Amino acid sequence: MRKINKLKILNDPIYGFITIPNSIIFDLIEHKYFQRLRRISQMGLSYLVYPGAHHTRFHHAIGCMHLMQKAVQVLRFKGVKISEEEENALYIAILLHDIGHGPFSHAMEHSIVNGVSHEEISVLFMQKLNEEFNGDLTLAIQIFKGDYHRKFMLQLISSQIDMDRADYLKRDSFYTGVSEGNINSERIITMLNIKDDELVIEHKGIYSVEKFLVARRLMYWQVYLHKTSLAAEQLIIRVLKRAKELSRQGVKLEASKPLQFFLNNEITLNEFDDNCLETFAKLDDYDIISAMKAWQHHDDFVLSNLCEMIVNRQLLKVKIKKKPIKEDFLYAQINSLKEKYNITEDEAKYFVFQGEISNQAYTRSKQNIKILYKSGKVEDVVKASDQLNLKALSKKVTKHYICYPKQKL
Repeated sequence: MRKINKLKILNDPIYGFITIPNSIIFDLIEHKYFQRLRRISQMGLSYLVYPGAHHTRFHHAIGCMHLMQKAVQVLRFKGVKISEEEENALYIAILLHDIGHGPFSHAMEHSIVNGVSHEEISVLFMQKLNEEFNGDLTLAIQIFKGDYHRKFMLQLISSQIDMDRADYLKRDSFYTGVSEGNINSERIITMLNIKDDELVIEHKGIYSVEKFLVARRLMYWQVYLHKTSLAAEQLIIRVLKRAKELSRQGVKLEASKPLQFFLNNEITLNEFDDNCLETFAKLDDYDIISAMKAWQHHDDFVLSNLCEMIVNRQLLKVKIKKKPIKEDFLYAQINSLKEKYNITEDEAKYFVFQGEISNQAYTRSKQNIKILYKSGKVEDVVKASDQLNLKALSKKVTKHYICYPKQKL
């Protein structure tokens, strides 16, 4: 049998050529669980606002692995000892960090499987792959779960300035065309160092970190929490909620088998066995879209209207305020809808609802970004920065929103 060349290169629009470092990474990328990420959009329904935002979790995972290669290279150059086994584990952990995402990523995180986060499902996928790969992922799982004694390795995967954020800010900025998010990830990685087993940034890289935090704030308000994609995400959550409600009442809904399984069964983390995982691995964006295309012609008033709104982009009106929404305005909208379409209050609440969104570009209380001075002193980035606005960035900003139908449903 002819041997396959597993040392491939991929062409990425952001970083240019990305090399696959070894055969185990190649085999993981080739695996059906990982290939599924090609069918999971990175930014949920943001393409309804930014037409270019059609990139997937697959792009993002490969990009993160590329940045991790750069980070390992930089740290080794600075004298940090990283064994070959640890290096591989870092690549595997960052490659698979988002493998547990369901359709439309964060938009439906708690809709398909209630109360189970994508990180928990990622661990289940990693454990399953570890069995298939004869224990080659053991160290990667340890690092990912934070059980490994070298703390900085987890910080490279998940902290306030990690390879995940370094990729998604740059990538999402590129595909949406929102240039404010375009950070200099190369520069930040070059400034990385380790002090007392913790990830630090050398002092001369402080301006890149400031730009990174400001970019993150702008991307959240301008892109991730954009009011139109917020309305679309709330609608898709309600589509699933209504579909589950109808399924439990015995109404037969057209849907793919994996989707039907999750509509009819309430799965918790304890019940998430191998069979559930296999079914979840068959779900992607296309199951949800094709279901919505069918459901827009359903007899149920709520389900058909919700689906039609998303499929045809006839979304709800959204208002964002600094103060909480007045109850009387909310109920005026609910009552007018009830009278107009002769529906119950519970049904009207699918179309009229309020909520809040918040963003904190930097959290000082957990895993703060540390700046390393030439003297060896380490200081929090807010203290080290001469810019007052970093203090402001670490304050949580909360806004309130209300969604209700435009004139006609």
